[in-house]
Amino acid sequence: MSHLAFLSSPFILTFPIPRSRRLGNAYHLFLTIPFFSHNLFAFSLGNPDTQFVLSGDNSPATPPYDFQHVDISEGWADPRINGGRLLDFTIPLLGEPLNVILSGRSDPLVLTEEGFHQYTNSIGYSNECLGLHFGNIHEANLGDGNGRMPELYLARQAYFPVWGTCWESVAGGHHFRAWRQNGTHASSGAWFIGASKEEHSQKRHKIVRDGYNLGRDWFVERALAGSHWNGRNIWWRAEVEWRTGLLEPGSKGVNHNIAQDGRVAILTVFRV
Repeated sequence: MSHLAFLSSPFILTFPIPRSRRLGNAYHLFLTIPFFSHNLFAFSLGNPDTQFVLSGDNSPATPPYDFQHVDISEGWADPRINGGRLLDFTIPLLGEPLNVILSGRSDPLVLTEEGFHQYTNSIGYSNECLGLHFGNIHEANLGDGNGRMPELYLARQAYFPVWGTCWESVAGGHHFRAWRQNGTHASSGAWFIGASKEEHSQKRHKIVRDGYNLGRDWFVERALAGSHWNGRNIWWRAEVEWRTGLLEPGSKGVNHNIAQDGRVAILTVFRV
């Protein structure tokens, strides 16, 4: 008896397949099926412990053209050149805007994961409450050759130094998700950030009205005000350039059907 297994996180279902119904020695017959989500997976008929992924939304996207090596002299590259976009993938048909870019021209420390975490801590964000994450893991395609990648970091507004993000989880406030553009076709090192402001927990953390613009502006305002990293006694300052044309203004394709103005803030962070 063989088994056919279908996976759609977090569920795995297995079904017995009688030997009489095998197609000869078709141990490598693959099937794909969507189940409970938009992900597609395939598994081998044969050894029930052996699972092979045939396709899925987490695999790098292959555009209908050759990847271009893009100009990263500005410290970032337009994801659209190589099939990416400045909306993430929240659910199959909708996404949230990547409305802040921390340029690869910034101080090298803030381009590292640890340095980026510490820098954003200095402007009022911190890790999720008790390190626990609830909700979807968003993906983004930054057009760097890596395809769709899960968020590298999710931070929430820290209302006070200890457990301050726990209050944000209850009362609502500002938060962001971040990805790094570091694939072989656009290795700028820039951080692409989706910042927004959300409702309190009783409203299931839905984005507030105008929440994408508000979240972006709060992030930028805090960065421009300057900040201090106590751990290394480093002071930071930032400059901003506003870009249009990267995001289509309005609510088309945007999660929660909340309009945004289409402006993207390009931040460059310097050590004082």
